[in-house]
Amino acid sequence: MLRIIDVRTGEPVEAAPARRGLTRVQAHASGLDATALRVLLVSDLLVRALELGGTPVWSLLTGDRQQAELRSAAGALGIRPFEDGTDLGSGLGEAQVLHVMAEGAGPAGRAQVSGTAGGTPASETTGRAQVSGTAGGTPASETTGRAQVPGTTEVTPASETTGRAVVAVAPVDSPTAAAPDLSDPGALRLALFSHPRDLPVRLDGEALDEARRTLAHWRGAVADWARRPSRPVPDEVRVELRTAWEDDLNVPEVLRVLHRVETWPDLPDGARFETYAYADRLLGLELTRDIGSLA
Repeated sequence: MLRIIDVRTGEPVEAAPARRGLTRVQAHASGLDATALRVLLVSDLLVRALELGGTPVWSLLTGDRQQAELRSAAGALGIRPFEDGTDLGSGLGEAQVLHVMAEGAGPAGRAQVSGTAGGTPASETTGRAQVSGTAGGTPASETTGRAQVPGTTEVTPASETTGRAVVAVAPVDSPTAAAPDLSDPGALRLALFSHPRDLPVRLDGEALDEARRTLAHWRGAVADWARRPSRPVPDEVRVELRTAWEDDLNVPEVLRVLHRVETWPDLPDGARFETYAYADRLLGLELTRDIGSLA
């Protein structure tokens, strides 16, 4: 069962509390920059992880700036398409709603959530989320627990719904204010996945080059392993992978498992192939892309 940390309380909650119940994953992002893309990528990971567990998902995007550009960038990054979240109405009777947003104060579309850097600690707000960036918006601490999110309707507090959680994403430090280069989307995904989502990440040329080398190596290895007889993913490896991503989306641990599998003694290459293909259903790195390209 996927459990995710609700930043309002610092406690894990079930991402799908009702068996086969619909979960809404709502990404809040405005402006085409690296941090906004990280928010979209975390949302994509949540969608993929929930679908792997058999949970139906409704994925939405809300914000007040550059929404068309963000959707285009999301498509280039292999992110599942978002629906428009600006007019939700009463929703679809979801069992859980996960709001994914950038932590910390910033320009419109960035969320300041209790318990994050620069915000009021969750222990001092009785679990309320404080979101800034709306012109003239009333702070959550001065309302009945509702958090205002830019470009969308009011976020109803958890106490008034079946289940809601706020998932905070740490900022990305980029050498340039320009939108990230999307010419190698796999490398960008891997560079951002290599760090826990609640820790800031430096996205520079060195980080992207390292991601490109790792991705090229893995794709070549997977293409080579694909020529061997197929073998099932070892049970212990499958458990390790699912335990990692179901523990607050611990994707760096998923990557560490893949590094170990690559050199696991006496493991058939067919099992290495199936392991990487299975993990890629979450990662979306196109690890099987080069199959058939080797002589």
